Amino acid sequence: MTIRFGQRWLSLDLWVMLLLLVALAVAGWWAVVRFIQPEPPRHIVMTVGPEGGGYEGFAKQFKAALARDGIDVELRPSGGALDDLKLLNDPASDVAIALIQGGLAQDSDGDNLMSLASLYYEPVWVFYRRGLAVDRLSALKGLRVGLGPHASGMNALAVQLFNANGLDSDNTHFEAWTPQEAARRLQNHDLDAVFLVGAPESSLIQHLMMAPGINVLSFKQADAYSRLFPFLTRVVVPEGGFSLERNIPSRPVELVAPTAILVARDTLHPALITLFMQAATDLFGNDGLFQHEGDFPSPKGVDIPMSLDAEHYMKAGPSFLHRHLPFWIAVWIDRVIVFVIPALALLVPLFRYAPTIYSWRVRSRIYRWYGKLKKLEFELDFEQHDIDVPSALAKLDEVERGVSQIRTPLSYSEHLYNLRAHIELVRQRILKLSTPA
Repeated sequence: MTIRFGQRWLSLDLWVMLLLLVALAVAGWWAVVRFIQPEPPRHIVMTVGPEGGGYEGFAKQFKAALARDGIDVELRPSGGALDDLKLLNDPASDVAIALIQGGLAQDSDGDNLMSLASLYYEPVWVFYRRGLAVDRLSALKGLRVGLGPHASGMNALAVQLFNANGLDSDNTHFEAWTPQEAARRLQNHDLDAVFLVGAPESSLIQHLMMAPGINVLSFKQADAYSRLFPFLTRVVVPEGGFSLERNIPSRPVELVAPTAILVARDTLHPALITLFMQAATDLFGNDGLFQHEGDFPSPKGVDIPMSLDAEHYMKAGPSFLHRHLPFWIAVWIDRVIVFVIPALALLVPLFRYAPTIYSWRVRSRIYRWYGKLKKLEFELDFEQHDIDVPSALAKLDEVERGVSQIRTPLSYSEHLYNLRAHIELVRQRILKLSTPA
């Protein structure tokens, strides 16, 4: 059987080999689509903490940034950072990512979660009514202090720091309120002090810094706090940092600050990690009251092991594809590359040895009849004049008929004609044996 291709005649073997290569390529492509790094989801869920809180505003900025690349980020309120960690660890929850206050994670959280980066300093602010003699946290003993909701990171950090200063519910009156409500009660003299955690850009922090009759505690023991609690960093609000015109604050204020950390499930798609890191760099990579340009996003201050993809991004930035191509095109090419490298490792040797295999297949059909012809010659040599000539001729005819049915490319015709010439030589030899001397 032969198949015409343009002006050339190709054997069935060549077509079988070509079809095999095509089948391998199709199977590999199917494997890419089905098994090798599926495309990123177009919808993910991010918790934002309590409604109206500082994290919600930043989460909205992440949502807007990812929406430009076709990713819908659903923002879901929660009771606070402790609830966020619980939701991230819950297999039945669809929450994929959250902003978490540093210092709250447990060692077990590293089993299922990963940090993408710390994003900014989130200082501890203790505001108190002017006239009270408060120079350290321990001076709040016996006063009415607002701590923040029970499930919040603010409340958990307050308990840690107050306990370290000998304050507990037996000697101090603690009340759990939302930051907004606690600030209102402080200004109405229903509370003596409030413990808040938040960025200086927070409207609530700005409001209390400017409010008459309210002072902010300067942590003179900030260095000691940063050593006792490694997730805390000493930061300083410079004189006039909130208002040059009104000189607020009127003196430098020392604070201690955890970092806000972007934490995700360890199953978050690498392409989405790239998008979140790009957004984080745009949102938090500039100068601020406590940092210089380029300080954030950072691997420092995280208490859950870092994502390898996020670490690579912070060292080298986005990949060449993600820098120069639209997101979804870069993702598609990334997925193809994952297949192409192992495919080339398979196909290059295959293409290298394909001509040899093909040549062997064509020659083997010719050599099979050479074997039968050689056997017949051996019988002639062994039996000489006792050979059954009609039977020998019949065997030779069988060989000739078989050879006539062999289809070979033109480049192998020489082997076929040589075989036919050898058949004719054997035929002449048999006929000589049949002729009387």
